[in-house]
Parts: sequence; C-alpha cells; structure tokens
Amino acid sequence: MSAECSSYLNADKVLVSGFSCPQMSGDARAVYCCGFQDVKYCCDDPHSFFPYEHSYMWWLSVGALVGLSIAAVVLFAFIITVCVLCYLFISTKPHSKLDTGLSLQMAGKTSC
Repeated sequence: MSAECSSYLNADKVLVSGFSCPQMSGDARAVYCCGFQDVKYCCDDPHSFFPYEHSYMWWLSVGALVGLSIAAVVLFAFIITVCVLCYLFISTKPHSKLDTGLSLQMAGKTSC
C-alpha cells in the first residue's frame, strides 16, 4: 500500500515537490499522506494531524493549567472581596430609622 503526496507551497512560499509514501529514508509503516496545505508528510495513521512529537503538548498543558489556576485564584479572591464588602455594608447600616425630630399630626385636629 502506498500514497502520493502532491506538491505544495510551504509556509515560506517555496514549492516542495510531490513524493510517495512510504519514503525510502522514512518509516516503512508510514504509508499515508498526512498534513495540511503548507506541510505534508508520510504517517502511519491517516487521522494524524501533526508531524511533531507530542512532548511539547505537555508543556502547553502545564502552561494552560498554571494560567487557569492563577485565573481561578484571582476570581476566588474577587468573590471573597465582594462578599466581605457586602457584609460590611449591611452590618454597618443603622438598624433603626433616624429620628427627624418632627412629629406627624393629622390635618384638621388641634391639640388641647
């Protein structure tokens, strides 16, 4: 079984000639043509998307986890701050109405 990878323009706009898979210098199990419009390669899995080792993905995952952790701590601190400020606002409000010093009387009645 073999596959043909057609020629393509790479990211630097340089024409790369077509080739057949598996290549003589490559893995004999890489019988599929994989890749994108600007990079093509022979692979052993037709659903493969990247020609690179997946070890770099671990560092991306660690970076994403660190970033998400920092964002979660900031969000948690913000929520705690809002809750504390609301509590302080409610607890420092006077519990009784202020006395204005005026007494209300019904109109038309006189006091003796």
